[in-house]
Amino acid sequence: GHTRYGEIVATIPIEAKGIMAHHTEPQMPAGGILLANGFHANTTFQIDLRDPLRPRLASRLPIPAPFSHAHSFERLPDGGVLATYQYQGGRMDQPGGLVEYDAEGRVRRASSAMSGKDSAFVRPYSLAVSPALDRVITTGNDMHHASVSTVVQVWRLSDLALLHTIQLPAGPRGDENVNSYEPRVLADGRTVLVVTRNCGLYHLQGVDTGRPTAVLVHTFADTRCFVPAIIGRYWIQPLANKYAISVFDMASPVRPREVSRLELGSDHTPHWLAADTQGKRVVITGFRGLERRVLLAQFDSARGVLQLDEQFRSPGASASGISFDRDSWPHGRTGPAIPHGAVFSRGG
Repeated sequence: GHTRYGEIVATIPIEAKGIMAHHTEPQMPAGGILLANGFHANTTFQIDLRDPLRPRLASRLPIPAPFSHAHSFERLPDGGVLATYQYQGGRMDQPGGLVEYDAEGRVRRASSAMSGKDSAFVRPYSLAVSPALDRVITTGNDMHHASVSTVVQVWRLSDLALLHTIQLPAGPRGDENVNSYEPRVLADGRTVLVVTRNCGLYHLQGVDTGRPTAVLVHTFADTRCFVPAIIGRYWIQPLANKYAISVFDMASPVRPREVSRLELGSDHTPHWLAADTQGKRVVITGFRGLERRVLLAQFDSARGVLQLDEQFRSPGASASGISFDRDSWPHGRTGPAIPHGAVFSRGG
């Protein structure tokens, strides 16, 4: 039943402070061991969620030298995982790379994002995997804002060889290509698109050939775009400055078509989206008015429409969403929780 719907059911202390709890995996892995990143602490936690009501801190992911500061994760078909690392070297002034782990969290191999023939600024940020194309695509946004990246990189999945560094072309606005941010593979397993932090949407063409290119196919109606979700043929995009989430039909990847928009209200900046395994619900976290809240939305895949779940709320709350105030959080009253990465359990 729903007698405890919207309640916090379990928490675990991780014996660390000031870590900047950041990204998790975008979906709960089948094995039930979720990776969750503490970016500032250069630490990735493996959290055992096989029993969701009794979570357990399993271990920390080993970091092979000289890499540091993991950011994003993608599971592989065999249960292993790929992680982007932003940096290598002690001063965080060199691009990191890709590290592949097996299902138990042991390092399989690693590959550097540095290329002798490419001088473009890149700090591996997020990634998308296409086993069908034997490719990995990574973006280049720097968490410490040392410079901006206008490139994406293409790697061979089977051996992690860095194949190409692709320059994203600017569009009519002139800065759509700034800060390559989140790549996604669509439902066909072969179509690759990348959104930039400046809201340009690029279709990567010829990814599995010797001459891949990037084509700007849309500029979202905003100048700050964050972590999208894919459900079927729909691209669901947070529009940070608009305090809204836009749903696009990607039946034609080169002609995206907006079909709906969910307005969140003034000051509610959406950042992270993740869908459940059935594509029926989307969890939303963010900044400013959303910094201490989690929202849940229902998704109508027939119409491509998101609607906030008004039943998902803290007891006594006047608006939808779970609030994390100082008094609701266990393990010591050191301040409110700030939710960031969020996923659904495998059951939904």
